[in-house]
Amino acid sequence: MMVGRGEIRDRAMRQLVVVGGLVLSSLLVACSGPVKPKPGPLEAIVPSSATASARLVWSQRFESVRFPLALAIQGSNLTLAGDDGTVVSLDASSGKELSRSSVAAKLSAGVGSDGRWSAVATRDGKVVVLDAGQVIWSHALGSRVVTRPLVAGERVFVLATDRSVHAFDASTGAKLWTVRRPGDALTLSQSGVLLAVGNTLVVGQGPRLAGLDPSNGTVSWELPVAIPRGTNEIERLADLVGPVGRVGEVVCARAFQSAVACINAVRGTLLWTRNGGGTQGVAMDAQTVVGADASSRVTAWRSATGEVLWSTDALLHRDLSHPVVLTGALAFGDGDGMVHLLSKDNGKTTARLPTDGSPIQTLALTADATLVAVTRNGGVFAFRL
Repeated sequence: MMVGRGEIRDRAMRQLVVVGGLVLSSLLVACSGPVKPKPGPLEAIVPSSATASARLVWSQRFESVRFPLALAIQGSNLTLAGDDGTVVSLDASSGKELSRSSVAAKLSAGVGSDGRWSAVATRDGKVVVLDAGQVIWSHALGSRVVTRPLVAGERVFVLATDRSVHAFDASTGAKLWTVRRPGDALTLSQSGVLLAVGNTLVVGQGPRLAGLDPSNGTVSWELPVAIPRGTNEIERLADLVGPVGRVGEVVCARAFQSAVACINAVRGTLLWTRNGGGTQGVAMDAQTVVGADASSRVTAWRSATGEVLWSTDALLHRDLSHPVVLTGALAFGDGDGMVHLLSKDNGKTTARLPTDGSPIQTLALTADATLVAVTRNGGVFAFRL
């Protein structure tokens, strides 16, 4: 049974529940009261040398994007996917379109790419792989996918909403292995955790992180990030949500509305965990882990210990996206299409970068320090910092 991605408000939560393959819409109210409070006035900008020269260098118009993590970066190439199945490759420095293709089906998740092969997931439960912009194979999984596929080591890895993990040969589509593990009664229909760290495939399965051998799917280690609590299945939801932060062997992740934790993904050891509600993923560098809670309160933790460095309410109730850590600054998108740059030292706002007014779905940093924002209406905006 799967709970669809809900936007958690201070007072209400809307979920889409799938029961035995039948879709039931329900409005689940956590407590009586009005809808989410309106955000207050934005604080004054405190200029910073790290963001003083932030400027728009190019923009593109794309298809609408209703899912997060719609963008993959490999070297100087950006690969994007839209709701209608369009897959586009852009030059990261100029925004010039390099190729455009279509998988002729609506998508349920963003794109994964290694620079050659690109993989997407369709709403009817298929993974589709392209090579040089041409569809070369597809495979029906029998389960919905909302986490973008991972393309690495000439393989395509797919995490389904039933928490099964599938591995395919990237060039032929031959299935290499599948791992199915028992899950909880409810799972989030929200982008989860799937990444490679060295020779370990790191997968989020409910409130746990697991390390798999990518060659055969054998579980090497498993760690709980959060302990689900509550009086019903909705309250006990603690699935890991993407994106995650990573520096070397260390991966930091958020458990939905529960906790933030960092682990060593090679050794399979827990470094620290801290309670903290939130619905979006986190980001990190060697010094700082950062994320926003369900009310858009931003908190920064020390990467090594989990100690809280600072917290700010400056962007409260602005429906913040997942963050990106820049040199000396942090970036968040909001529900009105604004990119906010905050000081990494204290959380003060140092710059605001407008887009097209629709919610920011994806933020990503390219190799040449260009911040790329993808909006729900299909705008792609590149800011040079």
